[in-house]
Order: sequence, then C-alpha cells, then structure tokens
Amino acid sequence: MTDKSPGLPLTVGLCSPVSNFAAINYWNHVHDMEDQSMIIGERLRALREEKQFSQGDIEKRTGLLRCYISRVEHGYTVPNVETLEKLARALEVPIYQLFYEGADPPKLSNFLNRKKTTGTEWGRKGEDARLLAKFSRLFSRMEASDLGMVLFMAQKMARRKAV
Repeated sequence: MTDKSPGLPLTVGLCSPVSNFAAINYWNHVHDMEDQSMIIGERLRALREEKQFSQGDIEKRTGLLRCYISRVEHGYTVPNVETLEKLARALEVPIYQLFYEGADPPKLSNFLNRKKTTGTEWGRKGEDARLLAKFSRLFSRMEASDLGMVLFMAQKMARRKAV
C-alpha cells in the first residue's frame, strides 16, 4: 500500500487491482466486520436459547430460512437492519438487545453536551463553506470504490512532507 520509490508518481502504486482493493478495504474496515458479525451471531443465539426457541421456531416467526439463521449465529453472514428487526420481533425483544446485554437500555453518550464551537472552524463560512458543499455533492455521487480511492490518495498526500 505504500510507495517504496519516492521518485515515482503516486499513481504507480495504485494501478494494480490488488492495490485498489486493498485501499478500499482499508477505508471500509472489512476486518472489523467479521468481529461484529460474531458478536451479533453469538448474541442472537444466546437470546434464542434463553427464550427456548429452536432455529425452526425462528424460521416460522420470521420467514427466514433455518440455514440462514444458522449462518448468522455462526458469524458467516451479517444480517441487514430489516432482518435484525425481524429477528428482534421473533425473539420478542427490543432491537437494542441484539447489541447490548443489559436489562436497561444503554446510557446515551454526552455527544450533544460537548463544548460549543467557536465559529472559526474551516468550512463554516464563506468560500470554504461553498467548497465544502461542492465536495459533499461530488462525493455523494461517487461509487464506493472511487470514493475509497480518493480518500486513500488524500491520505497519501497529507502524509507527504512539504518540499
């Protein structure tokens, strides 16, 4: 992922499909997804066994195939939000309990109580705000692979020493 030859242009290291794929994976944190799927799967299985439901019972309640439920529980498949809602309804639990083991809902972070900004941040006013809005519009139209490549290149440029 890093260029070994400092004299070559940046695009040399990004031309091969392997490098492109590696850059996209770096930004999407694919390795973290495996850990999360295991946590969700283990939690689903624990809740199912706690309620004394079989995978067949969950299949009847959700319409999902038993083999799919098994794949989720073993961490081979990551369910989407709609499927998680179906599973939560079938298990008769609020959806947050699929991610959290406590009896009460988790406490909210103090994100909203953070220190107020001074108004001098980049992109808040004037030309900077217009440029940021333009970037936002352009990035929203890009495909994930292209966006990953742009972010990778920006990171490489930020790490380069000024001459």
